Amino acid sequence: MEKLFELVALETKRQNEGLELIASENFTSKKVRALAGSVLTNKYAEGYPGRRYYGGCHYIDEIEGTAIELAKKLFNAKYANVQPHSGSSANMIAYASVLELGDSILTLSLDEGGHLTHGSPVNFSSKHYKVTHYGLKDDGTIDYEALREIALKLKPKLILAGFSAYPFIIDFARIGKIAKEVGAYFMVDMAHIAGLIAGGYHPSPFPYADIVTSTTHKTLRGPRGGIILTNSEEIIKKVNFTCFPGMQGGPLENIIGAKAQSFYEALQPEFKEYIKRVVENTKVASETLRALGAEASETETHLFLLNTKKSYGITGKDAEALLETIKITTNKNMLPKDDERPNTTSGLRLGFAAVTTRGLTKVNAAETARIIHEFLSKKITKEEAMIRVNKIVDTLQAIDSL
Repeated sequence: MEKLFELVALETKRQNEGLELIASENFTSKKVRALAGSVLTNKYAEGYPGRRYYGGCHYIDEIEGTAIELAKKLFNAKYANVQPHSGSSANMIAYASVLELGDSILTLSLDEGGHLTHGSPVNFSSKHYKVTHYGLKDDGTIDYEALREIALKLKPKLILAGFSAYPFIIDFARIGKIAKEVGAYFMVDMAHIAGLIAGGYHPSPFPYADIVTSTTHKTLRGPRGGIILTNSEEIIKKVNFTCFPGMQGGPLENIIGAKAQSFYEALQPEFKEYIKRVVENTKVASETLRALGAEASETETHLFLLNTKKSYGITGKDAEALLETIKITTNKNMLPKDDERPNTTSGLRLGFAAVTTRGLTKVNAAETARIIHEFLSKKITKEEAMIRVNKIVDTLQAIDSL
């Protein structure tokens, strides 16, 4: 159908001609894309390497086995399951592997930086489990003392850390100690920070976590998918059985091949340099906005939060729409203690992993922040903003060549 290829061409043009600042997005390499679109998609392979329900899987077994070994090496884990179709699938599988329906879990709420699958009222996680939330201090960091007090009182079966909109380093050792104190499993959803952990710019959840989930896109620059890691032989047996036959059927071996390639790329020295630039660019942009008078969070990671309501008198939804008119792609996001609805929000979540993949410099990270501030403040016109955006885009690598 020719229309579909026309739309892909238009989407390629959009990605090439704009600045992608959505923290959960990135650009994959040509090799990752080639594997994701390869003939591996033709093969059914229910089961695991060496234990399939279909014949003709000897090459598939080697590919999936390679992905498992590379994931273990990348994150210094003893066991890995690379079959989850997404981060949400990985979380669903992880919960079901160690919990019974109705068990209590302790997580950070969505409006303070958590994810839908961390107990949102509209998600399966709150329908299957009894969810209690811990919170943040006024400075936007986790209130570890309050977390411990809640855990001691609640005695949850599982404590979860790892978030979607939290711009600071997480003290996994401290939360792991609390989990042990109350006899809870400690689970980490490192979807957003997996690349930072792999690159050495965020502490690893191991050896503190019992079970770790992640997506393989975002800061890892892989295909859209999920993984589950653990150092426990007992837990990986439960994870494997819960994944298949419990919740999934045939694994997406084309995506697993692409995952393997992205793990390999993340093990290379240049990946560490890339993550270093991501953290630097994000910090520069955050500092620039605050220096200009905007209310933006500090950051130690690949993202930060911008309060557009207090800074510019507009909601996150309206700010997102306005910035898209000058080819800057962002996403509205709930802020701590947000009084707006999730589909409106009081601000934006800004991330610099994707544009850094294309070669964004610190100078242009600061310029991007200035454009955002001046445009949302109505100090420059759309035409003036576009000239400056195009000047930055002209310095970036085309996504087709990555």
